Amino acid sequence: MDLFRKTLDPVIALSAIAVLNIFMFLLIGSWTVGGGETMMTGLAAQAVLGEETLARIPFWSLVFEPDWAYWKMYISFGMLFGAFVGAVLSKEFYLRFPRRLNEWVLITIGGLLMGVGIRLAFVCNVSTFFGMTPEMNLGGYLSISGILAGAWVGSLIYKRILEG
Repeated sequence: MDLFRKTLDPVIALSAIAVLNIFMFLLIGSWTVGGGETMMTGLAAQAVLGEETLARIPFWSLVFEPDWAYWKMYISFGMLFGAFVGAVLSKEFYLRFPRRLNEWVLITIGGLLMGVGIRLAFVCNVSTFFGMTPEMNLGGYLSISGILAGAWVGSLIYKRILEG
């Protein structure tokens, strides 16, 4: 499959994404991946902790009650599956694991900070780049600024700790 062996022209790829975004917005409205991933987290927590324990946490009982019918969760599954298939077909799929404990700690802290940031902003990076920004939404540009600043600061910290 040559489609997966070479890189698409960015202008063509982004144009296709923009056109698909217009149709998706017209059909279903705004799209947020963070909501789907939050729902997956809630369902996993419900399976591990039980419904009664999860119901005592206000976020899961008032804001985001776990439900398998939440359709945005399936967009996240589809992205994961599509990325996996694309990587396998391009023969670029491999697993990498950090070799040192401090790398695991940094990755965990970074992931937790990203999760907190997504919940505070109630937005996700994918929908910000492909949804809010093309719609000329100021919130999209502010989110991207925060994401870039956080990535830059995080990479400086990561580099300094690993070199030291």
